[in-house]
Amino acid sequence: MGLKLTDVTITAPGADAPMLALSAHVAPGAVLSIMGPSGVGKSTLLAWLTGTLPGGFRATGSAVLLGRDITDLAPEARRLGILFQDHLLFPHLSVGANLAFGLAPKVSERRDVVDQALADIGLAGYAQRDPATLSGGQRARVALMRMLLSEPEALLLDEPFSRLDATLRDQMRELVFSRARAKQLPVIMVTHDAQDAEAAGGEVLHLRAAQAVR
Repeated sequence: MGLKLTDVTITAPGADAPMLALSAHVAPGAVLSIMGPSGVGKSTLLAWLTGTLPGGFRATGSAVLLGRDITDLAPEARRLGILFQDHLLFPHLSVGANLAFGLAPKVSERRDVVDQALADIGLAGYAQRDPATLSGGQRARVALMRMLLSEPEALLLDEPFSRLDATLRDQMRELVFSRARAKQLPVIMVTHDAQDAEAAGGEVLHLRAAQAVR
């Protein structure tokens, strides 16, 4: 079933016409890449999906995830994972504690789960490290794994690779997209980089004001 957006329109405060209007369906394990100039509403769409659209914006339409209408649910009930270009970790927590923060409350043997997660992203033994001592690529991997450990039902990516160097960008693309395919998670990615969309291998929407062009 994946993630289905139907007749979504978002209008900025004080505006008469919508800044974007679209419908889309993202199958499990597939990636929908959304491209377009700044200000067209790409990140605003992600804010609407997560239930964090700023006051003053008006939105219509629906979002259905795995057959469940999430349009009006509280943000924490939507089961969406989001990854930004700034891979922010909690500075007062160790790397391991950052990962444990993402675990569902029912998970037992939390230390074993965290240790395995670190091994999966090539950071075995890093549980006690201060996040400030990590490189940009290491922080990106920890942020990704923390999101995945929260057991999201879909992933939202907001320019997640834009601040990585070329080698790390390729590695993170492969890590994110392979994990999404393995877990059959629908993915919506906002990006300015055509290489991101090419690596994702899915449908591409080019947004302009009040329309979406495939």
